[in-house]
Amino acid sequence: MALRQYPVGIQTFERIRNEDKLYIDKTEYIYRMTHSGGCYFFLGRPRRFGKSLLVSTLESYFSGKKELFEGLAIEQIEKDWTEYPVLHFDMSGGKHLEKEQLEDYLGFILSKHEKAWGISKPVEGENNRLTDLIATVHAKCGKQVVVLIDEYDAPMLDVAHEEESLNALRDVMRNFYSPLKMCEPMLRFVFLTGITKFSQVSIFSELNNITNVSMRDDYAGICGITKEELLTQMSEDIDALAEAQGIAREEAIHKLKENYDGYHFSPSSPDVFNPYSLLNCFDNKDFGSYWFSTGTPTYLINMLRKFKVSPAKLGKTLARASAFDAPTENLKTITPLLYQSGYITIKGYDKTSQLFTLDLPNKEIKVGLFESLLPYYLEGRYAEEGDVAIAQMSVLIRQGDMDGALRLLQEFLGTVPYCNNTHHEEHYQQMLFIIFTLLTHFVVDVEVHTPNGRVDIVMLTEDTLYIMELKLNKDAQTAMQQINLKQYDQRFARCGKPVVKVGINFDVKKGNIEDWTIEQG
Repeated sequence: MALRQYPVGIQTFERIRNEDKLYIDKTEYIYRMTHSGGCYFFLGRPRRFGKSLLVSTLESYFSGKKELFEGLAIEQIEKDWTEYPVLHFDMSGGKHLEKEQLEDYLGFILSKHEKAWGISKPVEGENNRLTDLIATVHAKCGKQVVVLIDEYDAPMLDVAHEEESLNALRDVMRNFYSPLKMCEPMLRFVFLTGITKFSQVSIFSELNNITNVSMRDDYAGICGITKEELLTQMSEDIDALAEAQGIAREEAIHKLKENYDGYHFSPSSPDVFNPYSLLNCFDNKDFGSYWFSTGTPTYLINMLRKFKVSPAKLGKTLARASAFDAPTENLKTITPLLYQSGYITIKGYDKTSQLFTLDLPNKEIKVGLFESLLPYYLEGRYAEEGDVAIAQMSVLIRQGDMDGALRLLQEFLGTVPYCNNTHHEEHYQQMLFIIFTLLTHFVVDVEVHTPNGRVDIVMLTEDTLYIMELKLNKDAQTAMQQINLKQYDQRFARCGKPVVKVGINFDVKKGNIEDWTIEQG
């Protein structure tokens, strides 16, 4: 049986169904949401997680296109198939705009609907135009109107770290969305998607009855591909991937989980795979880094800098439920934004304390995120040669040649221009943490506590545990003396693997490793 084509880059439900491309059935969720009795719904998910396809599916459903749903779950549930007029607004085109440009964009997307419904002379003001549009559609059809807004927060995300710009753009969007509450009697269903929550936008500040399904167990699998869906609806795709890679089916499943699984969007969420990466993997028959190939959002890097978050702090952390609902305008920590953006996810929940355990979802996120952060620690000069150097270091460390790996790193850092803000140990500690993390498959941690102090860096490979101590403008032997004096290696005596101690000295003036020493534990 020939495999269907994959809808890579296609977010239109009607096209996917008409062209017989692979569609993972989410229609049971759609029926549940649209028959729950509510009117306003919000779903937050990371970028490229299927939100736009979900909105498009809702549009086809409310447009009464029953033929598109043949063979899907909703065909057996829905009995009425009532057709409603649908107003679909895509806010993704409103990114990177100034206030006046954003107002022009809103006017542009309104004009397309106005022309379709015979409004030749729009009223003044985007909020008034939306009100008039809904009223006109309602009057002409004699039915309530469905409003679908995809990526409602797109115009505001890239300026989330700039208070003045954010305030200006947020006022524009708050004004635009404000009619949704007033028009409630004329509305059958309103659905909005986004990444984060801006509380001072009228959607959340005025629509008191909006249902946020983002962290509900019964909607945890509404976007993305669950493990069950992968193993059932995509079973043949797994076999084709395994054959192309020359590996067993179980190994292919393991590598898919390692690279693209690990997301959880509620306390009892099923395992969810990144759909964009998964489809690209099957399409290319290769385990690539696809989600990050589309670019790391600038707002995230800017917010990491704003909150002075070191890379080593991006791993496992604890958070209360209230942290997920924190408004983006008033963030006290970056945790909510990292979660909403898909860079950390839920890994556990304790009902007694009501604490969530959060961590990086998978290998693709871990490697991609640190690759995005490394240029900041190398003053933006990290380029393709850095990838090559790190790959070569990985080979040497796997061969047990730490001396060769550090020599290679010294040569690479010698090509990086001197940066004048690195007169502190933490900068180099974090830089090395990122580099060693990018060696892949190695477990790396910093500031690891022992009974006698904290080890700067600990790295666990397949057959060795490395203890590393860093010094600035001293010498490597001083670093090694600290390891031995405080007996750091005893803390790891029961790890079951040989322990290797590494003392490293940085020369601040050169911005590079000056010398190092290596001893067996």
